[in-house]
Amino acid sequence: MNIKPSVSKGAIRMAVGVAVVGVMAVIAASLLLTGVGGATAFNAGGGDGAAGQVAIPGQYSEQCSNGVAVPNPGGNAGLVADCAALLAAKGALEGTTGSLNWSADRAISGWEGVTTANNRVSSLTLQKYQHRLNGAIPAELGNLANLTELSLVYNDLTGAIPAELGNLSNLTKMDLGVNQLTGAIPAELGNLAKLTELSLVHNDLTGAIPAELGNLSNLEVAWLDNNQLTGEIPAELGNLVNLEQLHLGYNQLTGAVPPELGNLANLEHLRLNNNQLTGAVPVELGNLAKLTQFHLDHNQLTGAIPAELGNLDNLYYLTLSGNQLSGAIPAELGNLVYLQELHLDANQLTGEIPAELSDIDNLLDLRLADNQLTGEIPVELGNFPGLEILFLSGNQLTGEIPAELGNLFYGLWSLWLHDNQLTGEIPAELGDLANLNYLSLSGNQFTGCIPQSLRAPVIAFETEFETDPIGLPFCADGTTSTPTPTATSTPGGRG
Repeated sequence: MNIKPSVSKGAIRMAVGVAVVGVMAVIAASLLLTGVGGATAFNAGGGDGAAGQVAIPGQYSEQCSNGVAVPNPGGNAGLVADCAALLAAKGALEGTTGSLNWSADRAISGWEGVTTANNRVSSLTLQKYQHRLNGAIPAELGNLANLTELSLVYNDLTGAIPAELGNLSNLTKMDLGVNQLTGAIPAELGNLAKLTELSLVHNDLTGAIPAELGNLSNLEVAWLDNNQLTGEIPAELGNLVNLEQLHLGYNQLTGAVPPELGNLANLEHLRLNNNQLTGAVPVELGNLAKLTQFHLDHNQLTGAIPAELGNLDNLYYLTLSGNQLSGAIPAELGNLVYLQELHLDANQLTGEIPAELSDIDNLLDLRLADNQLTGEIPVELGNFPGLEILFLSGNQLTGEIPAELGNLFYGLWSLWLHDNQLTGEIPAELGDLANLNYLSLSGNQFTGCIPQSLRAPVIAFETEFETDPIGLPFCADGTTSTPTPTATSTPGGRG
């Protein structure tokens, strides 16, 4: 005997109503991506310069509405849309070697590299060491409207950066560095008003730096170095008043350094090295009071080194080597008391070495080689408490080697003095430099002999750098000025 449960008509109507509402919600979520017809639809983007969102095939929204990938899909239409965009992007990201566990049979909270917050995808972080992606960056990622972090660093991704990423209006961090990306930097990235970090370092990007990046008023870090970027540095980058790091080195940038960069009052790192920049070093860069790293080396810069750089009293590194700078070394650089590295080598600098440089108590590395410097080596250079590298070779320095350089016994391990016009005997005090590994003395006019205590660093330099010998014998044991017998001398004058 069948016993029918007693259910009121009102209860039945309520149950049916709830079911209909749930179904309609799922359909509504699907329509966000598929349109009424259920095939594909175009979700147009808004805003000036913004790219349109990408149409997502309806199958992905259906998969994400199965109640597994997205719990309660009827009440999470936004997360269903994000889920569908990621499933549509998966194959392109993976390429031929990648592996992602994204599936409609797994809750999105367990998808590799995906973080959710407030029922939306908030972060996408995928690195080669876990996922080995070698595909392309899918334009579908531009549909993740609530994304705040996108990091695809250290993969083998190829192809262009999609302009659709400019739709990610909530993005604060974008790191696409260390891939094989090509093409131009999309101007649409200038729409990312909340962006604080942008890294495109170590790719094969070409074309000019978009002036639109000057619109990123919240940007703190911009790493665009190690690409193949061309054209001039946009003056608009001087609008980035919150910028702390600007890395544009190792590209093919041309033109002058914009004086507008002197407006970046919060800048701590400035790297414009290894480009083809021309013109003078702007005096306005002396306004960057917070600067700790200043790298303009290996360009084609001309003119004098601005004395205003002596105002950068927080500076740790100043590298201007490998340019065509001329004139004297400003004595004001002696004000940079925290400086650890000063590289001015391979320019056309003239005049004497300023004694004021000895005021830089923290200096570890001083390179003034391959210029046209004259005068004597200042005895004050012997006052550096921790100097490790001193390159003065390839100049027109005269006089004797100051015995005071023997005071640098704390750490000096490389002393280059070759190819000058130095005279006199080699001071025995250099033998006090217990850590000296390399000593170059050739191409001068020394007399006497080489102290035996300097045999190892002299021979090490000549062997490793394949230079000509000094032309002097080593002194007899226990002496500093008497040559060893000529009968045992080598063709280069060695004893």
